[in-house]
Amino acid sequence: MEIKDNNSSNIIFITGGTKSGKSEFAEYLGKKIKKLTYIALSDSRPEDFNWQKKIIQHRKRRPSEWGLVETNNLIHTLKKENGPILIDSIGGFIMESINKNDEEWKIMIDSLLDLLVLRANTTLIVGEQVGWSLVSEYEIGNKYIERLGDLQKRITKISLENWLTLNGRAIKLDNISIEIPA
Repeated sequence: MEIKDNNSSNIIFITGGTKSGKSEFAEYLGKKIKKLTYIALSDSRPEDFNWQKKIIQHRKRRPSEWGLVETNNLIHTLKKENGPILIDSIGGFIMESINKNDEEWKIMIDSLLDLLVLRANTTLIVGEQVGWSLVSEYEIGNKYIERLGDLQKRITKISLENWLTLNGRAIKLDNISIEIPA
């Protein structure tokens, strides 16, 4: 796996299910990049013990020399961060904007994708795979699944590399797949 130097555009998208190894694989790739900033897209949720445990595990795995931005505003952060970044995970972007109407949502994802394409440094993006099994009985759950699926399909189209993690293994999708014609 070769990562381009920090002077060329490079989006690497890593997706997978829960506990598949997607964050660990993104961190493994990120360790090969100097001056990386880790962008954690999530609320801190101090009352959620299991969430706090997960955050602590993520923090322990990250090298101390990495920068850290904990935010719910990815678009604002992308406008400020010029160096190489690791975004974990894109589902946080969906959750932050889940109540936007369809037109507002379209504007937001178009803005996000424009900012990602314009980045001149390595951009590692972690994304969740959902919708492979149960369908949510709630409208908001289905909205999340559909928006995530659409956004990740669009990220895949602009990415230099696309990876799927499954059961602790990483599969380079670009080597074994073809794009579905629209």
